[in-house]
Amino acid sequence: MIKNIFFLLLFSYLTAQNSSPSEFWNSYNKNEKTAFINGAFGALTKIKSHHKSEVRKQYVHDDNWIQPYYIERFYDIVDEYISKEVGYNLNIISMHMDAFYTNSDNYDIPVLEAMRIVCLMQDGYKKTANLRLLRSQQKSR
Repeated sequence: MIKNIFFLLLFSYLTAQNSSPSEFWNSYNKNEKTAFINGAFGALTKIKSHHKSEVRKQYVHDDNWIQPYYIERFYDIVDEYISKEVGYNLNIISMHMDAFYTNSDNYDIPVLEAMRIVCLMQDGYKKTANLRLLRSQQKSR
């Protein structure tokens, strides 16, 4: 019994390593894709909220403490993964990610990075999105 579980886990691990991010994404149905995006948006929003709370606590306890630049940059990066223009219509992000992975140059780009590029594009940051896309394509080669 334990031996079977071990081999099942080993098989799952080995087969998971061979699939590309596009195969992972395309293995989901429409509802699962929307749930994935919703979970990612929720997690990023929660991380940012916790971080702001901790920064606020530090700021309140120390009158000389000034928020360093890297914190604002952290917030900017988190915001790149969440489309403000689309709002809660996550099906739009899902459809654009489907289209994103139809291009063979994008097959090996990680799903969260693909979501970041799609969200930047949806929010009108085409230059930034295209730069991230080119960098991601180069990394995945």
